[in-house]
Amino acid sequence: MLYGYLQLPWWGYVLVALALTHATIVTVTLFLHRCQTHRALDMHPLLQHFFRFWLWLTTGMVTQEWVAIHRKHHAKCETLEDPHSPHVYGIKKVMLEGAELYHAESMHPETMAHYGHGTPDDWLERHVYSRHNLMGVTLMAIIDAALFGVYGIAIWAVQMIWIPFWAAGVINGLGHYRGYRNYETTDGSTNVSPIGIIIGGEEMHNNHHAFPSSAKFSMRPWEFDIGWMYIRMLQALRLVRIKKVAPRPLFVANKDKLDVDTARAVVVGRLHLMANYARQVMLPVLQEELHKADDSCRRLLKQGRRALVREESRMDERARMRLASALESCESLNTVYQFRLRLQALWSRTQATDKLLGSLQEWCVQAEASGIRALQEFARDLRGYSLDKTAVSR
Repeated sequence: MLYGYLQLPWWGYVLVALALTHATIVTVTLFLHRCQTHRALDMHPLLQHFFRFWLWLTTGMVTQEWVAIHRKHHAKCETLEDPHSPHVYGIKKVMLEGAELYHAESMHPETMAHYGHGTPDDWLERHVYSRHNLMGVTLMAIIDAALFGVYGIAIWAVQMIWIPFWAAGVINGLGHYRGYRNYETTDGSTNVSPIGIIIGGEEMHNNHHAFPSSAKFSMRPWEFDIGWMYIRMLQALRLVRIKKVAPRPLFVANKDKLDVDTARAVVVGRLHLMANYARQVMLPVLQEELHKADDSCRRLLKQGRRALVREESRMDERARMRLASALESCESLNTVYQFRLRLQALWSRTQATDKLLGSLQEWCVQAEASGIRALQEFARDLRGYSLDKTAVSR
């Protein structure tokens, strides 16, 4: 029939398209990404089979290929070997041709062999899902057409472009090009605008690159990871077991000295620590200096503001020059910046825990003797640093 077995008002077809594409996004983020690629959670076999079947119907993607390409992206992030970096290929190509880049990488058997281990390899995978991956999307087209007629063909077309656009284009493209950063990772990952309902929480890409093996992507109070909401619901039904979430630092009020637990918390939670340092030390000192500076100095400080909290390896020559000018114009800002570099260096070097603890104690003593209030308070607070062990694994 022209209109299929189910005839709906126009908004009904829109809701159907949104529901079907949302189910696909949930499958990608929960099954492919968090479960298969990063092993952040375990799933009940029946739930895994449903997700594999849904992927076969709605995307034609092969689990091993997706997992291998994403793992390689993390391993080779923003180098010439990254399968889809906008810093290598350009934002336009990744946004518009992300699916083509994915397909090209899937043709490399060495990528599959090296990065695709541990993915499903049963009879269904070998003889149906991998061998006849286009059969599923063809079947989906027939089902959509039968149920919704000509509108079903439009719904099917939306289903087919949904993942290539949002995942291959927006997440892999804009997620490494524009947005805000909670953590100064060595790559250019960003959190894009809050559209988590559309792409399942995957928009918090900087959070994910900071803690790749975490089942939860949201970190700040205003961030909403709808994928995490579904995980907790499935956990309540005993269909999912959460293996790991990002470690979060705790402040123990009655601790008055640095200990081994503090040293471990500093290393494991170093990205949290550096984000706190930027908020509690770098930016307050900058604001203080801006109030005191004359117009020419104020301009230099404003120009160097972003570079002050940026990962050094992510700076271009222009940013380095602006940073150097800002630091040269302000002694206290230069002091807290140098303390920042020294703090980072503590875990950049391979050293035993007791040696790390000694280096950390020395850093705190010198920070408290700096005469800079924000730095002194941060050093004192550091004594109470501990690790929320309940958040490391569940």
